[in-house]
Amino acid sequence: MTDAQMPLTVCFQDDALVVVDKPCGMLVHRSGIDAHETTFLLQTLRNQLNLSVFPVHRLDKSTSGLVIFALSSDVARILSQAFECGEVTKTYEAFVRGHAPQSLHIDHALKDEVDSKGRKIKDGTARAAITELRALTSWTVPEPVDRYPEARYSYVQLQPMTGRYRQLRRHAKHISHPILGDVRYGKGTHNRFIQERLGIRRLWLHAKQVAFQHPLTDKALSISSAIPDDFLRMRTWLDTVSSG
Repeated sequence: MTDAQMPLTVCFQDDALVVVDKPCGMLVHRSGIDAHETTFLLQTLRNQLNLSVFPVHRLDKSTSGLVIFALSSDVARILSQAFECGEVTKTYEAFVRGHAPQSLHIDHALKDEVDSKGRKIKDGTARAAITELRALTSWTVPEPVDRYPEARYSYVQLQPMTGRYRQLRRHAKHISHPILGDVRYGKGTHNRFIQERLGIRRLWLHAKQVAFQHPLTDKALSISSAIPDDFLRMRTWLDTVSSG
């Protein structure tokens, strides 16, 4: 059974909303950029729950992790406003190239790359973008990659304080610690090295936790997902081959 055929993991559900763990490689909803795709999180979840669901935010196709859906248009409007006002805390985990600093406040404006309908644009407006980074673990792999005699990698926690297009991926590139597996903003030699060693091709970015006020009860919610199996494999491999 493929990932697209496996039942989705529901991490939270009540009468107002549902939080689901999106697999890597699945679109949240139909997109003109990936017009050939036939499997979407929105429709898969709707079929699984036999309920109408309303998306209030998105994840890139190549990012795995938590996505919130409302179960009514009224709740969708409240949650969408919460995202726009920065009232939803999102925490991601990622493998990046290099030894990342222990902590870093990234304040770097990003130009719009797509319009409101997801169409690519040129010379977009630069908008404020802030990300908080915290390094969790670092490794040195004693194998030559690119022009260096060894490869350095880190496992980091990322919290976007704003919601710009592909913000985490672009900020990671900006600080010279691109996310592994990122074919647009990353380094091809390192992406290929990891893929050859593990036999896994993916963007190594996972939406691990969301925290927000319940739209109807005002109760504080904090919802987490399990670390993906391929992330565990990556950590085990790095622990095994690392020289410290």
